[in-house]
Amino acid sequence: MAETVLQPRKPRFALPPGACDAHCHVYAAGPRFPDHRADRLLALHRHIGIERAVIVQANRESRAVTLDALAAAGARYRGVALVDESTPETELQALHEAGIRGVRFTFVSHLGGAPDLLTVRRVIERIKPMGWHVTFLIDPADMLINLDLVRAITIPFVIDHMGRIDAAAGIGQPGFKALLELVKRDNGWVKISGPDRISAAGPPFHDALPYAQALIAAAPDRVLWGTDWPHPNNPYNPDDGDLVDLLPLVAPDDAARRKLLVDNPARLYGFAP
Repeated sequence: MAETVLQPRKPRFALPPGACDAHCHVYAAGPRFPDHRADRLLALHRHIGIERAVIVQANRESRAVTLDALAAAGARYRGVALVDESTPETELQALHEAGIRGVRFTFVSHLGGAPDLLTVRRVIERIKPMGWHVTFLIDPADMLINLDLVRAITIPFVIDHMGRIDAAAGIGQPGFKALLELVKRDNGWVKISGPDRISAAGPPFHDALPYAQALIAAAPDRVLWGTDWPHPNNPYNPDDGDLVDLLPLVAPDDAARRKLLVDNPARLYGFAP
């Protein structure tokens, strides 16, 4: 696995005012991510032109550093946390006050595999009155297995990283068709992130573009974009400047890019105008 690029190049594409990185992480210092704290993330965002962001709690150990990052960044940043049915109401309220606006469940094997579905349903019921959403990190096979679970959700749901589909398998692959169905629902959202994750060809990840474009066409008002910094479990660990420069190819139209980068995340995460 390549090392994360800590000093990405300045993108050629200028992000619009209010642009949001809707998927990034912070980690406590350690052997795997020795320098991926809040100050490094905020510096990255200033460098590439990001004014708002959503910090996704990556694992159980990163709760404190995620909350510290939200406190340091202020109202321009929101977060997504890992919670379960045992999380006290007082803790949920404290998370809300800290800027958390959603919960995340992971189905992928390297993060522990599929969660208990009854727990997922119970947590969704608990967060519904708070106006939060639920996010899924899920592979195509698990998405097909759990379609009924997702279809039954009444709050906004977000699928991370274009459903982690395989760009080599074609637009007609069952997992991508299922993803398109889900994002066409009124409460279905998807992150146009991780082109480097789904690419079969490698840099510059252009084989991921048709999938991103199809998702934008299917749900222009419910697509989000993110860097996925610092690119955990990623064989390429791309330069974030390169990812920004894919945006004019992903969404050639100015209005579509504004929805993707500014308007949609502002609506879902409650950013001030």
